[in-house]
Amino acid sequence: MEEINPRLHSSTVVDGNDRAAARAMLRAVGFTDEDFQKPQVAVVGSPSDLTPCNMHLGDLAVHATEGVNDAGGKAINFSTITVSDGISMGTKGMRYSLVSRDVIADSIETTVAAEGIDGMVTIGGCDKNMPGCMIAIARLNRPAVFVYGGTILPGFQPKDEKEQCDPMDIVSVFEAIGKHAKGELSDSELREVEKYAIPGPGSCGGMYTANTMASAIEALGMSLPGSSAQAAVSESKRKDCELAGRAVLNLLKKDLKPRDIMTRKAFENAITTCLALGGSTNLILHLLAIAHSADVKLSIDDFEEIGERIPLLADVKPFGKYSMNHLIRIGGIRPMMKMLLSRGLLHGDCLTVTGQTIAESLKDVQPYGKFPEEQDIIYPWDKPIKKSTHLRILHGNLAPGGAVGKITGKEGEYFKGTAKVYEGEESALVGILRGDVVAGDVVVIRNEGPVGGPGMREMLSPTSAVAGRGLIKEVALITDGRFSGGSHGFDVGHITPEAARGGPIGIVKSGDTIEIDAVKNTIELLINKEEYDIRLKEYVPSGAGEKRGVLGKYAALVATASEGAVTDKLL
Repeated sequence: MEEINPRLHSSTVVDGNDRAAARAMLRAVGFTDEDFQKPQVAVVGSPSDLTPCNMHLGDLAVHATEGVNDAGGKAINFSTITVSDGISMGTKGMRYSLVSRDVIADSIETTVAAEGIDGMVTIGGCDKNMPGCMIAIARLNRPAVFVYGGTILPGFQPKDEKEQCDPMDIVSVFEAIGKHAKGELSDSELREVEKYAIPGPGSCGGMYTANTMASAIEALGMSLPGSSAQAAVSESKRKDCELAGRAVLNLLKKDLKPRDIMTRKAFENAITTCLALGGSTNLILHLLAIAHSADVKLSIDDFEEIGERIPLLADVKPFGKYSMNHLIRIGGIRPMMKMLLSRGLLHGDCLTVTGQTIAESLKDVQPYGKFPEEQDIIYPWDKPIKKSTHLRILHGNLAPGGAVGKITGKEGEYFKGTAKVYEGEESALVGILRGDVVAGDVVVIRNEGPVGGPGMREMLSPTSAVAGRGLIKEVALITDGRFSGGSHGFDVGHITPEAARGGPIGIVKSGDTIEIDAVKNTIELLINKEEYDIRLKEYVPSGAGEKRGVLGKYAALVATASEGAVTDKLL
């Protein structure tokens, strides 16, 4: 049996007389003679006082470092960037959000590969931190564990009475803006929501993109059991970090690498779990990108195929009542995973970063309390919120390359209405808040795709404005951009091809009729074929929204949304 070398990469950097210069540099940062004989493990965080999602990650990195060192490794700390969606949302700055996913992945890959580091603990908080870390982990294929920074606690206004409290989060603020525009909230009432909605550290509290991706990564097997369902300011999260550091040393000893864990079946497990939980549309975009980096074949059609047998069971925000903190109290996602496993819907033989299989790790997990007497968050299998997935993969003459709808059924499953076209998010938001958008409209927001933006902005401001104005069941919104995990309503994004690349969304005119069927999974522009062909032939796409800098490079390299908007597919 071949001996496993846990220092496969670091040994080439620090061993031998010819590597004296490298050792000299490392001695200056605290290495001892003994440290050179230990596996080097990067603890990669994205600490920042830019956003509450990441403000505590530096502290968590300390605990992960202790775990690595106590287990016999040598921890090396470095940081990567973050972009706050909640702050940049609705501005041109939001174009950089999805781009940051690839900047994060590139920076981690660059540092770990350049310095000959043997393994990694990566810690992420805000939405793009997580897939960015996972893309890097998949590319490098060195033993690694991902740690989620944890969910935020809910906010409360001081005037709330205990028995009538109204928990808030960032989406509460966006929707309050719409209510203010409608005249339902005064300036001072809006300010009160603003002051108290975000009480401290942690990622947005619903089953938005951060909690969705944390759940996906745990179901994928790449974080420790229970890691996805922990509050940011909890002892369990600090312990999670310490154990993650120890786990990487175990993975190095076993030579268990990410691609051994992130198999095709593991991705199916992640999809299955997150569909049952009511996950974000961004799940599709990010899992496609991670799978690409792991060299696993995955397509948008796989989400449709899996989704037809997975009911929506979790009554969670943005479309439901409850937050991630409520789900934590009843056991997190693991009872859900065990329920899915017992029904033959999870692959129990998939490995996890513990070295155990999924089935082994779920063996002692207790089921959720009885519905609805003990809990009313997770619905029974035979009485689901929706019988099949809320994430619909739509095709039609408006989206020949596919589109993604987040349709729970609460908004209906069919919409036929009149197009109201906007060239970009800003003008759409003005129109909605001004009252130009009325019941029966289909708001069309285009030139917001990966190339056209560039960067594929999230349309949380427009969808929240629609909700705030009380039109969530009367108005649909479609875009070649994407949606925040906090968006809800009759929303269809990721329309492919995008307008900037000549997609049919570019030929829609205000007054056209659009039909969206979330049962047949179709999205159609209802004009005759002759008119459709003429418009498409005459259409001159705008092309990339930027030609220089980070955004220009991104626009030149990025694949379509249906391909995960990755930046190394077209090379």
